[in-house]
Amino acid sequence: MVKHTKPKGFYDEFLRKAPEGGPAAGTTHYCPGCGHGTVHKLIAEAIEDMNIGDRTIFLSPVGCSVFAYYYMDAGNIQCAHGRAPAVGTGVIRTRDDAIVISYQGDGDLAAIGTAEIVHAANRGENMAVFFVNNAIYGMTGGQLAPTSLLGQTTATTPFGRLQEREGGPIHMAEVIDALDGPVFVERTTLSNAAGVMKTRKAVRQALSNQVERRGFSFVEILSPCPVGWKMTPVQSRVWMKEEMEKNFEVKKFRDRDHVTRSSGRMNLMDDDALLELLLPAEGKEAVSTAKLEEELRVKICGFGGQGVLSAGTLLANAAIVDGLEATWLPSYGPEMRGGTANASVVISSLPVGSPVIARPTALLAMNGPSLDSFEDDVVSGGLIIVNSSLVKQKVKRDDVKVIYAPVSAMASEAGFIKGANIVMLALYLLNAEAPSLDGLKSVIPRLIKKKELVDVNLKLIDRAEEFNKG
Repeated sequence: MVKHTKPKGFYDEFLRKAPEGGPAAGTTHYCPGCGHGTVHKLIAEAIEDMNIGDRTIFLSPVGCSVFAYYYMDAGNIQCAHGRAPAVGTGVIRTRDDAIVISYQGDGDLAAIGTAEIVHAANRGENMAVFFVNNAIYGMTGGQLAPTSLLGQTTATTPFGRLQEREGGPIHMAEVIDALDGPVFVERTTLSNAAGVMKTRKAVRQALSNQVERRGFSFVEILSPCPVGWKMTPVQSRVWMKEEMEKNFEVKKFRDRDHVTRSSGRMNLMDDDALLELLLPAEGKEAVSTAKLEEELRVKICGFGGQGVLSAGTLLANAAIVDGLEATWLPSYGPEMRGGTANASVVISSLPVGSPVIARPTALLAMNGPSLDSFEDDVVSGGLIIVNSSLVKQKVKRDDVKVIYAPVSAMASEAGFIKGANIVMLALYLLNAEAPSLDGLKSVIPRLIKKKELVDVNLKLIDRAEEFNKG
């Protein structure tokens, strides 16, 4: 009878850790007495016994377990610090049969990753989260963690954690249990053999929930860190029993028998359906087949509320209708009205490499501050259109084409002051190589939300044409 063997959930040799093989390929990187090895083994055993290795995707973010992909014979994804639940959400939404394991430490989950874990739990994502709580930052040298106990000395709290200075330890199992989404929440301990066996049972329950698609499972595991705590392995177990378990109650908080929600794969569009959605509803074929020798870089600027961003959207879509490539990049402050805003639109016959514009070929300045800010950036030989209704200063340069147009006054005379952006945009198209004015006219009915304003916007284009003729 074989009493001791490596679970099949592990690789036979840890060649990712030691590519040359040898003794190093048979051991983990964890410190003596560390609890991670124990938890790894419990998970690997469960993966083998439940025959889910081919379906399991193991997520290991930053922390002592950052190299878990060395060991687990499963799909492995290395995640950004704290972001494993977000990565797991993406996996679940795209892989119908995936068993997702998010394996995280206290600094990762309870500090930088607080938002990700809370929202994944609240949504009830179908994943198992194993939260290893050793009350310290183990990997980086024993600093204070969100779960460090009051009075606990660490590298960054040499005189002990104080409530009035660092606050108290965060009890993550209780936080997760306060949410409606999870189906299973338990805190276990590795302080003794009985605790390890209860942890084994909790691990299997969490993974069984994933197989049955029951929803979000969270297992917090109190784990020793002898090196970080500056204790022997035996002393660390005693400290866990006498100190950690007094602060972190070991109990099963929740085990629901019913499924609260299904968080499997969403209905996804195929490529043809997605293309049909993104193309214009009418006139699927391009209005024209304009070709550009060089890309056009248009900066549209003004106050918030002047329709600067929507003008950029219209311009980009008009270019696409004309069979060109286009990008639209907005820039604005927190103000809903009155703040500065600008839209960068890049138009090209080729795929656009970057939506950022440093040297515009055209500047559409709806107000004075915009002209002041961007006049010098326009390329020599470029175009500047100035809203002379509001801008009284003149362009200082003589190496660019300048059009002074009272676009606000023209829109006001037509009874629709908010249409000044349409007048400005039409003037640009009348003086630019592309896109065509017909392209703009074709997208206005589809992009203007208030359909009663479509006609007045089209009439403003006519006014711009009259002005441009002189």
